[in-house]
Amino acid sequence: VQLQASGGGLVQAGGSLRLSCAASGRTFSSYVMGWFRQAPGKEREFVGAINWSGSITDYADSVKGRFTISRDKAKNTVYLQMNSLKPEDTAVYYCAADRSGILRSSLATMDYWGQGTQVTVSS
Repeated sequence: VQLQASGGGLVQAGGSLRLSCAASGRTFSSYVMGWFRQAPGKEREFVGAINWSGSITDYADSVKGRFTISRDKAKNTVYLQMNSLKPEDTAVYYCAADRSGILRSSLATMDYWGQGTQVTVSS
């Protein structure tokens, strides 16, 4: 599985961005998909995850109510809709896939990683 993240950019506080993660290679329809982020000088952290059917999602407390994960199986793509962005959301965002299919929301359980996409929120 190869993952390609896109959609990052510069936005003012309170604005919105939508990140996309396109998967290619072996089918990923049964995989759990996750989004993570890493700010300068900080460890990579969990943002959100979605199960294979899209019926179950999990979010970090810091983004609950502001970020939404969805997936389009036909397009092999996962999205992260980010609303009400804050300067503290500034980070490189990564998508990842867990082939176990179990929603565990952990960096350690992810088997595949995409390259990051930079999100910068100005105050």
